[in-house]
Amino acid sequence: MEPISHDRLAGISAFVAAVEAGSFAQAAARLGQTRSAVGKAIGRLEARLGTRLFVRTARRLALTDDGQAFYERCAPALEELDSAQNVLEAGRREASGRIRISAPVVFGRHHVTPLLLDLMEKQPRLRIEGHFTDRVVDFADEGIDIAIRSGVLPDSDTLIARPLGMQAMVVCASPGYLGVHGVPRSAGDLARHRCIVYLHGDRPSPWMLTEPDGRVMQPLLPYRLGFSDIDSLIAAALHGAGLVHVPEWLVRDALSTGALIRVLDRASSTGTPMHVVWPGTRFLPYKLRVTIDAMLAAIPPLLAPAVQRTPGVV
Repeated sequence: MEPISHDRLAGISAFVAAVEAGSFAQAAARLGQTRSAVGKAIGRLEARLGTRLFVRTARRLALTDDGQAFYERCAPALEELDSAQNVLEAGRREASGRIRISAPVVFGRHHVTPLLLDLMEKQPRLRIEGHFTDRVVDFADEGIDIAIRSGVLPDSDTLIARPLGMQAMVVCASPGYLGVHGVPRSAGDLARHRCIVYLHGDRPSPWMLTEPDGRVMQPLLPYRLGFSDIDSLIAAALHGAGLVHVPEWLVRDALSTGALIRVLDRASSTGTPMHVVWPGTRFLPYKLRVTIDAMLAAIPPLLAPAVQRTPGVV
């Protein structure tokens, strides 16, 4: 039997990645290579095997019969090789290789970045890439290993999720604004106030409020000011431009100092669930395990609502 050289194994890895990603370009992103390198590796593999593995068209990448048979045997073999490496890494308690993490932009900036910096210090052989975006990424297409997602997750047979907690939301404004315009006492009062809204695409993100009797309200929000950047939203509130509906952890310091004041105590703001999500595999790579464990340890306390005594309004 011909020994499996490094070049041959690289060709097999590129081939399996191309099948699972659906294109050479996406396979290159997953492997951290160029599209040209992936194409050449697969071309050399086909030359060694003496057969075509793909039918290439302008619209899609499809397997030949030989390609399908080869993939069905190669994919489990590569998974076993990965599992063997994971066993050794776990035994050394050292993670290695590249890991790509996706998270919402502001959450990633404030919470994920410090966590990754700490992880980088503890795992010097780990290469970390943070990709922060507010859209839902495709794990296979974009080569993402772990994602943090907010909101209710759809059912999935291919993804595994662990809860990180509820992202508590708060309605608040500056003392100056409340001193001039008054304090809203119910969700219905918001129609008479200046609300600063978060723009998601072309639409304002709704404020979901739970009344004391359990009814969930989505009040009408007349607004003159909106931002697609949540930090600008908070800056406007601190300036006295109106009421905002934001994650509590983002304004915790401002609430504690009285720069912003929480309102609508009788109508609690409905929280948003947060999860860490990753593709399900038979063996979880050690680099993913240590990263997920770090997230599960560090993030839930950051999401927990603070006990606050609301300052008086002047």
